[in-house]
Formats: sequence, structure tokens, C-alpha cells
Amino acid sequence: MQSLLKEVWAWIRSIAAAFVLTILIGMFIFQPTKVLGHSMDPTLNDQQRIYVSKLSHTFRYGPDYGDIVIIDSRVERPRTLKDDLLEHPLLRLLRGEDDPNMYVKRVIGKPGDILEMKDNRMYRNGQPLDEPYLNETMDTPVSRQWTVPEGHVFVMGDNRNHSKDSRDIGFVPIDHVLGIKF
Repeated sequence: MQSLLKEVWAWIRSIAAAFVLTILIGMFIFQPTKVLGHSMDPTLNDQQRIYVSKLSHTFRYGPDYGDIVIIDSRVERPRTLKDDLLEHPLLRLLRGEDDPNMYVKRVIGKPGDILEMKDNRMYRNGQPLDEPYLNETMDTPVSRQWTVPEGHVFVMGDNRNHSKDSRDIGFVPIDHVLGIKF
């Protein structure tokens, strides 16, 4: 009986260690996520699974132009370590829910950039962007301009005419960029 209890206890410790390691890896190194919606068509499809590196979020460095990122769209509130834990994919799986606040978008502007939307195109610092990933011309009835503030990025979906992005939610703080797609 004593050896059976030792065996059971060894299994429980192993499973607990694996669970904790999985949580830590998902919070700080990489994690799977799911694309929700069609805002990244044709590059990424609705319900497609992708993997993101969490190192940029862990070490607080910004993404590069053109990077596909997962962001927390609740840009008006500060993020905490508790957010990172509660949004972990394993915990969301156990709760049986997807997080509608997590968006997958492409980085268009970095701090200090002047972005302009005119003539159905995007311009960065006066230069038109080469965006071969777009599947249709943007419908821009009104010209708009933004200057990206320090510590933020500007993101857009590849399906520009059907995307809720920085044009709607505003600039995304660097700590709200949760990962960069591999």
C-alpha cells in the first residue's frame, strides 16, 4: 500500500510540474492562438491556428513593420501579469471560451511615424506602402492622418475594408502586443 501511495504521489507531482511548465511557457515564450474573424483574409483565415512568440511581450520590445501580431484590443486599460495568466490558451480551453478581445493584425506604424490614408492607399512618412498581401483596394472615402506616439504601434488587418483595428480602437501600447507570429 505504501508503494502505491508513493507511485500516485509521484504521478501527481509530475502532472502538476508539467501543468506549471506549460503555463510558464505559454505566458513567456510561445503560445498557440486562433484567428477569430476575417480581418486578416487572405493571409490568415477565420479559425486558423497560429503560433506566436511571446518574447517581445516578455522583454517589452516592439515588433517590426509588417509583423503579424496578437494584441489585446482593450487599449484604454493597463495590462497586468494577471491578464497574461487568465488569457493563457490552456486556461481558456478549460473554461471553453475564446477571447474576443485578442485581435490578430499587421504592424503598419511604429513610434514617431506619420501615417496617412488617402487615395485608397496607406502612406508612411510620405511614402506609399507596398502591401502585396491585400486582396482588394481599400475603400477610403475620407483621407485621415495619424502620428504614432512613443510606446505604441499602429495595426491594421489585411482585409482593410472589413477590419476593426487601430483606425477604430486607437494606437496599441507596446505592452498590449502579446506576441509575434512565427
